[in-house]
Amino acid sequence: MTDLELYSKLHNLKPSFKEEVYDFVDFLFSKQENEMDKKQPQFGCAKGRFTMTPDFDAPLDDLKDYM
Repeated sequence: MTDLELYSKLHNLKPSFKEEVYDFVDFLFSKQENEMDKKQPQFGCAKGRFTMTPDFDAPLDDLKDYM
């Protein structure tokens, strides 16, 4: 849909519906601003928040029968 098509449809609406469209467009702008405000996580932002045990890569006792 082009801007011209949108404008021609909007032009043919009753004034009360035009007000609703105007309010909806304001809502969409605020929604767009909120999405832009969300920050992307930076590389390394979770550094130091968790640790792995030294035996993380060791074979599990439960799987000895299969090895």
